[in-house]
Amino acid sequence: MMAVNPIELQKALKGADYPTDRESLVSLAENNGADSGIVDKISRLGQKKFTGPDQVEKAVFQEK
Repeated sequence: MMAVNPIELQKALKGADYPTDRESLVSLAENNGADSGIVDKISRLGQKKFTGPDQVEKAVFQEK
């Protein structure tokens, strides 16, 4: 799996309304044309609710 790039993650989540849930972020990323690796990474996050983009980034980059 490719490494997730922070810039690509921001592009994938452009337009997100927080707070939001993981499923909404997955749908948004798909609609924004995100790479399948980014969509997969978001879909596998253990956290289900996010209050802001900083929380999403922290979860994505702490997951291994």
